[in-house]
Amino acid sequence: MTPRTPPDTFADALLSASPRLDEGRHARARIGFVLIPNEQTIEEDMIRHMPTGVGAFFARATMPREISTESLAQVRGSLAGAAQRILPDDGLDVICFACTSGTVAVGEQETCEELTKGVPGATPTSLAGGVRKALAAIGAKKIVLGSPYTDALNAAVVDYLTGAGIEVLSAHGMGLHYDTEMVRVAPEYIKDYARAIDNPDADAVLLSCGALRSLEVVDEIEQSLGKPVICSNQAMLWDCLRLAGVNDKLPGLGRLLRDF
Repeated sequence: MTPRTPPDTFADALLSASPRLDEGRHARARIGFVLIPNEQTIEEDMIRHMPTGVGAFFARATMPREISTESLAQVRGSLAGAAQRILPDDGLDVICFACTSGTVAVGEQETCEELTKGVPGATPTSLAGGVRKALAAIGAKKIVLGSPYTDALNAAVVDYLTGAGIEVLSAHGMGLHYDTEMVRVAPEYIKDYARAIDNPDADAVLLSCGALRSLEVVDEIEQSLGKPVICSNQAMLWDCLRLAGVNDKLPGLGRLLRDF
C-alpha cells in the first residue's frame, strides 16, 4: 500500500493568504524630473548617484530642437502635463524641471507654479533654483560662469544670477546650439575649460547646463583649482535630495554633496 502524502500545509497557507508587501525600492523618497526632449545626460547622472532607497523618475516636455531663450520659453506650456505623467498613481515627494537655461527662460517662480499644477502634492524646484541655492550654501558671492551656451543665453543666466545677489566676474560660453552637441563635450575638455576660465578673485566656478558631463569631473576640478565648483547636475541632485529630507553625504561629487 502506497503511503499517503501529507498535505503541504505551508504551501496551502501561503497560497491562500495575501502576498507579503514591503516598502519597495524607493521607501525614502521618490523624485521626478521633467527633461527637455533631447537631453541625454541628466537621467543617467541622477539614477547613478541616487542613494539607496531613493527613486528617480522622468518625463519629457516639448520644445523646438534649437537651444535658445525663445525656444526654451515654449517649454512652459508642457511642464504641467509632463510632470503629471510621472508616477500618477503613486505620488512624488519632489518634482524638478531639469534644465538650467530653461528655468531662466520660463522664470523660476513660473516654473514651480506649472510643476505644482501637474503634481500638487510634491515640492517643486528647478535646476536653476538648485544652482542658486547651492551657491548660497557654499557662501559664493563672486563667481565665474562657464557653459556650452550662446552669448544671448549666457546673458540671461547672468541676469538671473545677478538678481539672486551673485556677482558674475566673467561669463564664458562655448557657442553650442543643440543638446546633441552639448552632451558630447568631453569631460577632459571640461576640466581644461574650468581651469582656463577661473579667476583668482572668484569664490567659486559655476559650470552651467545639465547636458554637460561635468559631474564626472567636478571633484577633480575642485582639487585642481583649490576652490568650490558647482555644476548643474551636482546642484540639482543636492537640492532634490535635501528637499526630500534625504541628507546623505555623497563622496566624489564635490564639496557641495560632501559637506552640505
